[in-house]
Order: sequence, then structure tokens, then C-alpha cells
Amino acid sequence: MPHVRPTHARAAPAPLPADSLALDRRIELLRATAEADPRVEGVLLYGSWTLGEADAHSDLDACLYVREPDVDAFDGREFVERLAPLKLAYTNMHGILAVVFDDLMRGEFHVEPTGTGIAEIATWRDQVHFPRPEAAVLLDRTGRLTAAARELAAFNPPEPVAAAQQLTDELANWTLMLAHVQARGEHARAHNLLHAVIAPLQLKLCRLLRGSTAHWLTPSRALEADLPVVDVERYATATGPLTQEALRTAAANSWRWSRELAAEAADRWGTRLPLGLHEEIAEALAPAE
Repeated sequence: MPHVRPTHARAAPAPLPADSLALDRRIELLRATAEADPRVEGVLLYGSWTLGEADAHSDLDACLYVREPDVDAFDGREFVERLAPLKLAYTNMHGILAVVFDDLMRGEFHVEPTGTGIAEIATWRDQVHFPRPEAAVLLDRTGRLTAAARELAAFNPPEPVAAAQQLTDELANWTLMLAHVQARGEHARAHNLLHAVIAPLQLKLCRLLRGSTAHWLTPSRALEADLPVVDVERYATATGPLTQEALRTAAANSWRWSRELAAEAADRWGTRLPLGLHEEIAEALAPAE
């Protein structure tokens, strides 16, 4: 008889959550776990939870402020594993403990010494917004963490003239680079520039023009809800798959949209437009005859 390899039943993959109850429960467990650990003097949440936008697919992102005498010996993974079993835990490219819990919820945990860590919050102005600081602060044994979070309760939208000028110039510079690497035949690099560098700049300028800057730091967040359909459709035409023809079309569409946004900003705020350079970039992106 031929040898038959035994079969083993595979467990069904864990379904992604349908509501935010799991996140709510884990946050409450984080609060209780931190309160029970005297080494932890403060816990600050950031991300969608602090904006009141958390849902079933949100991450658990937190800063753990640990007493200075204990911080060097503090095992962040061991602490986080008290919340739920982990499928993955590692130090990511930014030096942050990144985890995946057993229910596929993602998490990021900064472990910081209390004194310098809380003092650093003041440098987050215009980068982080805590509209509900008391909800963001899970634990504060000294009162300093809550006071620091309250300083970031007010959202300061970007100053439109300076931001529009910066974005206009950035778009010209990076799109010219796109034209060069595309002409060189580095299509993957051009594709990455289009999606990872140019598109976020376009979305920021578009948000500035539409008065929709709440998601300024992550301009693609809630794009479908924040911007008019026509802008979402223009964004779609400015990106595309990694084929030579599709990339050429997307790059031309992208620069056309950038120029229209820059012209709209110039009409509204008087920002400078290097029109000669803009024309040369358009020519560089045009297909060879």
C-alpha cells in the first residue's frame, strides 16, 4: 500500500473582532495591571483611543512611565503578556515594543523613565493631540502626567500659508525625483516615491484646502469620510500598480493633481509657484515620442 501522510486538523484562524469591546476590556486590564505594579507611575494612551475614534480594528498604543530606579530592569514584554498571550513581540524599527496579542489585536508600548519621559511630552505639540486628556491618562500617581497631557488638549491646525508653501515646494522637488528615477528605469523606486512620499503630501495639501486637518499627521486616515468624493477619486488616479505603463499614467495624473492643488493654494493664500519648473517636470514625466 502506498504510504499515506497523516492529516492533522488545522485550527480555524481567529476571526477579526466585530466590535471594540475587546479593546475596551484590554484597556481596563492595562489600567488594573499598572495600578498593581508599584514600578509603573503612569500610563498614557495615544492613537485612535485618544481621539474618540477607536473601533474593533484599532491598536492598543501606550506609554508606560516607570520609576527611574526600576526602568533598566523593567521587562516590557513580561508586563504586556499579563494582559493576554502574545503571538509576536519584538522591538520595532523605532525602538518600540510591538506586539500581536492572541486575538490579533496589535499593540505598541513605549517604556520610559517617569521624569524625562513625562517632560518629553511638551515636545509633542503640533504632533499629538489629546482632546480628552483624562481618558488618555490611565494611571498617574504623581499628577504630572495629567498636567502634561492637558497641555496638548487644544488642536492647533497648521498655519495655511506656510504649510501650503512648504507642501507646494515639496511636491515639485519629490516629483522631479520621481521623473528622474522613472527615466532611469527604476520603476519600483518610482512606484514607492509615488505612494509613500508624494501621495501623503498631496493629501495634506488637499486637506488644508478643504479645511479638514483633524487627521493631519496621518492624512490618509478616514479619507473617504473626510474629503469630497471627487478628491478621493483624484487620489485614486494618482496611484496605481507597478507596471511601466500604469506607473507612467499615475505619475502624470499625480503631477497634474499636485499642480491643480498648488494653483488653488496660490489663488487663496498667495503662495509662490515656480511655473517654469512645474512645466519642465510635466515635460519630464511625458512619455517619450
